[in-house]
This record gives sequence, structure tokens and C-alpha cells, in this order.
Amino acid sequence: MNASVNEYTRTSLEPPRRIQITTSPNAGEVDLSPLGDHGRDFASLDLVSLADILRNASVYPPHTIYRDVKVAATGFDPAQDLHDQPRFHFPFQSELATSRPPVDAVDEEALLRTYHRLLCEAVARSTAGVRSPWLLQSGGKDSTSMAIALADVRPDATCLTYLGGNEENEVASARFVAQQLGLRHEALVCDPCRAYDRYLAVLPRIPLLTADFAALSYVDLATEVSLSHGDGLIDALGSDQYFGVPLHRQDYVLAWLARGLRVPQRVFQSRLVRRSFRLCFLLATLQMNQFERYFPGSRFSDAEVDELFGWNVSVCSRRRMETFRPDLEAAGSVEAVRRLSLVIGESSHLIKGMNAAHALSLHLAYPYADPQFRDWVFHHVPTELLVSRDGVNKVLMRRYIAKRFDHLPYVQAKGCFRFDLRGLARRRFDQVYAYAQQAQVLLPGAPHWLTTHRDRLDNKYFASKFYLLAMILPWLLSRMHTATTVQHAAAEEKVAP
Repeated sequence: MNASVNEYTRTSLEPPRRIQITTSPNAGEVDLSPLGDHGRDFASLDLVSLADILRNASVYPPHTIYRDVKVAATGFDPAQDLHDQPRFHFPFQSELATSRPPVDAVDEEALLRTYHRLLCEAVARSTAGVRSPWLLQSGGKDSTSMAIALADVRPDATCLTYLGGNEENEVASARFVAQQLGLRHEALVCDPCRAYDRYLAVLPRIPLLTADFAALSYVDLATEVSLSHGDGLIDALGSDQYFGVPLHRQDYVLAWLARGLRVPQRVFQSRLVRRSFRLCFLLATLQMNQFERYFPGSRFSDAEVDELFGWNVSVCSRRRMETFRPDLEAAGSVEAVRRLSLVIGESSHLIKGMNAAHALSLHLAYPYADPQFRDWVFHHVPTELLVSRDGVNKVLMRRYIAKRFDHLPYVQAKGCFRFDLRGLARRRFDQVYAYAQQAQVLLPGAPHWLTTHRDRLDNKYFASKFYLLAMILPWLLSRMHTATTVQHAAAEEKVAP
């Protein structure tokens, strides 16, 4: 590289204004309205951020898809200038919680009562003014705990569970929880074409670009809520960063395999490998570094991203990790590093909901980000009731749920929203290929990748990459004014190898 990221982004095309918004629910209400009148042209796009999304499904904060827009995500002080040498520090690492009492010095029943009271207050505060709230109920621990509090303070709420595929189905468990609590329950079965059409319909109103693997599910759910005359979403994300995220055997194995190697793409073309998701996933892991392997999903390798762009952009994306280097080096354990990966990836996980809510004019509540509830858990709950010594996570939350329900399947198998990736690739290939042809001035390698991988999209590994292109390409085209603008911006952004 002959130029730094800062040097090549300071071109004559750089927009004259700078926008900075807060996207951490830990800092209060999120307002994306400053982006409402943002110029819709490629001259303002950050191509390194686009590479971030292809490599990791999200943009490294504080950057966004726009060069003139930065976000104060969790770990960034909104008071600092995030356009110039942003500084990151995450204050919720376990070693920073010096006031936690020993487990034998607390009354567990009193802790559970306080947990319930504070969570109820968090739900009440975050849904104040919402006429018809809907809880996105995955069936996991977080949403079940939330539903218990919801039944006390917002019994008018509706629970909505998404069935994304045949790999995991928690609809029955989620419905049982809702019914036992006296809450209305609805389920939405994934139709990849319906979800994609709903995404395309709201796309002009989606302010920032992300390709989180639950983003299409989220738009599908949010549209369903809007059509059902709901005006607010309750999202049960946000507790992992202060409860903790223990690693399991698979995590250690994948971390050991992540070597940052460049595996020749012809290896993935062999009949044995291309038909096996597990072999593809393991080979892809060899190409990642340990930290980025913590990010979910199968994504494009550095070499593939460079081929998609036609220039060596991946190194610029990887360099963005330097912002987090001081915290990574200060991390006191592997779990602390894993927690940082969740916080850094949170920018994408939460933006998908913020995008959908903004586009559909829905209120979005994150009760687990409530400062009073969060700070109480972090500072006053014994460590053993957050993560046990044998690696069980969210012990206090599990015991809180057990006061109402026993032996729910989510306790053994964590659930999440899933999506029919292969169905989307099978049914919308031609549409996405047409988008790739229109946008090839920016991603000249996209049509070729789609053509050469069309017969492999029944493998989730390749279908995941198709999903990334399906999310990215139409959003980019919606911001395209003229081909001349695109060509000029792309030419100015390139860095000589």
C-alpha cells in the first residue's frame, strides 16, 4: 500500500459536512433522522466499509457506509470527534467490576426479586408512549426473561416468533411461554421471497447499510408488525455484554484453526469440498484471524473481496481493527476478547433493527440496555451467578426463568432467528445477478462470482455469500445517481498495491 486509509479517503469528492450520531442503546434513545436528507450518490460512500460488510457482514465502528457519517456505538464516547482518530474503550469487562459481592454473601431470593423489579421498570421506561408493543420472541433465555417482565407491566403486548427454517424450531416453546404468561402469541414462517420483497420495498428509507444474517428476518418481522397495526418493537438483545459470554470447546477449536492463511479457491471447487458445508466452513476458518472468526456466518475471504472490487481493499478493512487494539491487548482472558467481539459486532446487530424500525416508523426498545438494570447486574450480581465456573452462562437469568418455567428446551440449545438462505439463492438468483451487472462499475467481480457459484448455492456456505450480495447490491443501486458518478468515485477511492 502506498497510502493510508485516511489519505485515500480525503479526495476531492469528500462531502463538505460531517455527521455523527449515537447508535448505542446504552446511551439512550437512538435517532437516525439526521440521515434522512443524506445525499444519495456514490461519491459519499466509504468503499472500505463496503469491504467490511463483505468480509464480516458489518462495518467496523465508528465507520459507516458513508464517509461523512460516524456512529458512537458502544465503547465510543459521543463527545469525541469520531472522524479524527476515534478512541474505543469498553467499560463492562469483568475485571472492571470491583464491587461484586461473593456468592455466599447474597440472598438469592432477594436478588431475583430485584432482577424482576428492575427489568419491569426497564420495560416500562423503554415502552412508554408505545400503544401496541410487540416482543420479538426467539424462544431463548433473553426473550423468555423479557416476556415474564412484560406480562407484569405490558400485558397488552404481543409476542412474535420467527420460523426461519427446519434446523431449529422454538415456536412451540415460545408459544407455551406466552400463553402461560397470558400474552398473545403470533408466529411468522419465513418465505424468503416475501422477506426480500419487503426489504426492497423499504430499502429507500433504510438509512445505513448492513448485511447482518438476521437483517432480512428483521425486516420481515417489522413489516408484519406494521401491517398488524403495531407501533413498537421490543428487542431482547444487549445483555451478553455485561452478563458475559463463556467459550465452549467449539470456540477454542475454531480459534486455533483461524490462521489468517490464503487457501486457494480451487480447493473449494473440488466435488468433495463444495458439497460439504462443514468442510467449507473449516477451510474458511483457516483464512480468518481469531478475532474475526468470532463474528457469525460464512463470509467472503480477503482474496475474494479483492477480486470483487478489482483492487486490494481487504487490507484496509483489516487495518480498522487497530482502533480496538488497546482494549484487545488489555483483555484479561479469552472470554474478555470474545466479549469485545460481541460489542464491536453489536453495531451491525443493532443497526439492522434500527434500520427496519426507522424505515417503518416503529418505536424500538432495548430494555436490557437500560442503565439501571445493566449497572445493577454488572456491579451487584456475584460473578458465579453471571457465568458459572463450569461455563454455564446467565445463571441468574436461568434461575429467574425457572421460578416460572422448568425444562424449557432453550436452556440446552440457544435459539436465534434463522433465514432460508438457500431458498433465497434458488428463487432470486436472476434478480440479484441483474443487480450485480448494474453495479459492476463498483464491484466488477460480482457477476463472475455469481456465475461461477450458481451450481453451489445449495450449500449454506456459498448461499451465505449470496445473501451478502443480495443485501448489498440493491441498497447500493438505490444510492446511484449516474454511472459517471460511480465510476469517478470508484476510481478516486482505489489504492495502488
